Amino acid sequence: MERRSEGRVEVITGVMFSGKSEELMRRVRRAIIARRDVQVFKSHLDDRYSGIRHVSSHDGKKIEAWPVSSSVEVAEKVRPGVHVVAVDEAQFMDVGIVRVANALADQGLRVIVAGTDMDFRGEPFGPIGPLLAIAERIDKLHAICVICAERASRNQRLIDGEPAAAEGPTIHVGGAESYEARCRACHEVPAATDAQEELLAEG
Repeated sequence: MERRSEGRVEVITGVMFSGKSEELMRRVRRAIIARRDVQVFKSHLDDRYSGIRHVSSHDGKKIEAWPVSSSVEVAEKVRPGVHVVAVDEAQFMDVGIVRVANALADQGLRVIVAGTDMDFRGEPFGPIGPLLAIAERIDKLHAICVICAERASRNQRLIDGEPAAAEGPTIHVGGAESYEARCRACHEVPAATDAQEELLAEG
């Protein structure tokens, strides 16, 4: 009964460059200090910065993590006796992660999930919306808009330094070379030109 009282889902979300992974790592480290058994997972799609077996922040901080390609893998790889399960870059996971997070919390585990809530078009990204609906705690973080220095809530995808067309693929893993943090007013999602549409059709 004591462990069940700890069961909950926490979601850290918001724009890129807002410190989501850093906040997830801070909570993981505090749980370890509190002598909790912690297991960290991340999407296998994210191999930026320190490679596939670490969760990393944009400023270079990192912790070890288990790369997974599906929610089923998360469920299968959780060790017996674990108190805290953390999942980074959850926007790349399938919607089954919602069911897995709920099931783990029902078993008394603390589940910490971090992920970008909107794609580069400003639309809901993957399973983050449903995860927000089931969470006991939600923290939405903001960055600084690179254009006007207001609070940024959008991810601006760039191709050759210009805003990417809306017709591009939803998932494109990248860092500062491919994305900027922008506010609603400065965020741009133009329609593809004829040349861009031809390239998208070929790709």
